[in-house]
Amino acid sequence: MRIVAPTQLVTFMLTGGIAAVVNFTSRIFYNNFVDFPVAVALAFMTGMITAFILAKRYVFRNSSHSTTKSFILFFMVNIVAFAQTWIITMILAYHALPAIGINKCNKDIASFAGIITPVFTSFIAHKYISFRET
Repeated sequence: MRIVAPTQLVTFMLTGGIAAVVNFTSRIFYNNFVDFPVAVALAFMTGMITAFILAKRYVFRNSSHSTTKSFILFFMVNIVAFAQTWIITMILAYHALPAIGINKCNKDIASFAGIITPVFTSFIAHKYISFRET
């Protein structure tokens, strides 16, 4: 197991930040047409596709997997990340934030918190599973 290069982690965080912005803004867009929980799921998929393209191109360029295999593994890793995102977002939006009196922008706050939750676990999983290097 090789040590993670700081530049690779920083690049992952930058490209992940772009994908997070896509996720967050697309959730707001989707919310115009569907309920909040459905918008969260659709936005996660939109952000995940963005994250895959950016990670493959800029972060994990030396993957030993084919693009198809990397995408399948990336999707599987993101099922776990989605579970983390979904649980945090729904608990915050519908329970925790209203319980402490935050009712304005609570869905936006919850969505943001849910999106950033799996950053480090996703990096490790993508580095050693989705885009394993030779």
